[in-house]
Amino acid sequence: MHLLDASVTRMRVVPTDLDIYLHVNNGAYLQMMDVARTNYLADLGAFGPLGERGWYPVVAASTMTYRRSLTLGERFEITTRVLGWDERVVYIEQLFARGGDHVARGWVAGRFLARSGERIPAPEVSRAIDPDAASPVLPDEVAAWARSVDVAHRSV
Repeated sequence: MHLLDASVTRMRVVPTDLDIYLHVNNGAYLQMMDVARTNYLADLGAFGPLGERGWYPVVAASTMTYRRSLTLGERFEITTRVLGWDERVVYIEQLFARGGDHVARGWVAGRFLARSGERIPAPEVSRAIDPDAASPVLPDEVAAWARSVDVAHRSV
């Protein structure tokens, strides 16, 4: 798999995912997204290059939009893909779907840190994982979101 390819993670709603209203709790979506991003890194074969360098991912910002509810026992999938990166962060889209129906969408701005706490520039991470990959131009709405939550690269 290449850096810009999509990874699909299949899951099922379990009782601990539910809130008092018997649909998936908004916080559970974020946990599910963490699992799907880990699967994405595994699909890329990124654990070797990242581990050798002592780098690990963290979330700098995220946002969600919800269209439909997920309820107990339902199967669904999360499609994770990189939308692009700047000097600071990698921008990821994660789409939740049930039987082909769009359920929710999350955007994540992810950073990479070294064990020392040093911030690793996103282009350096992308080269370590997929040396031939180049960042596509970010969709306008993602770039606007990144500026609004103050994670986008800033010119000095």
